[in-house]
Amino acid sequence: MKKIANFAHSCAHTLELIAPVTGEIKFLVEHLKNDHDVDMQNGCTFNHRYVKSDLQEVENATWMLTVFNCFGHQFCLHFEAFNLGMSPVYLAFLGFMGDEHDAKKYCYSLEVGGYGRKLTWQGIPRSIRDSHKAVRDSLDGLVIQRNMALFFSGGDRKELKLKVAGRIWKEQS
Repeated sequence: MKKIANFAHSCAHTLELIAPVTGEIKFLVEHLKNDHDVDMQNGCTFNHRYVKSDLQEVENATWMLTVFNCFGHQFCLHFEAFNLGMSPVYLAFLGFMGDEHDAKKYCYSLEVGGYGRKLTWQGIPRSIRDSHKAVRDSLDGLVIQRNMALFFSGGDRKELKLKVAGRIWKEQS
């Protein structure tokens, strides 16, 4: 009996925890664009600004997913707030829309900073076959303590204005 590989992937959007959608990558890209109104961008470098002016929103910040078309593949930038024990943190990470084997062919860096300070993360994107929760729980991305994020934002520390810069590149084999 011939074994058939499972080519279906799950949607990378955090809202899909409620109603999961699976399919081929091309189908998922269209699903993200049409059903979640995800921001689709071309290029391997980016600068994203995350802004929340209400203190309540700062505490519960989750931003819309952004998908980058780069090297003929799609990468998903996630950014969200959650508590790590008792400490409020933000996590930014990049997911690869494909299998783990192909994800390992790429690297990425994320950087956030301000006022003469900078935090940088460099890693290999995780396949979207790894759940969003699994990536978050393993802290496999740029972890930013809320007090540091508010410091980077300046002002009265009640408004979040973070610029996250990033780059994706092919790993040399």
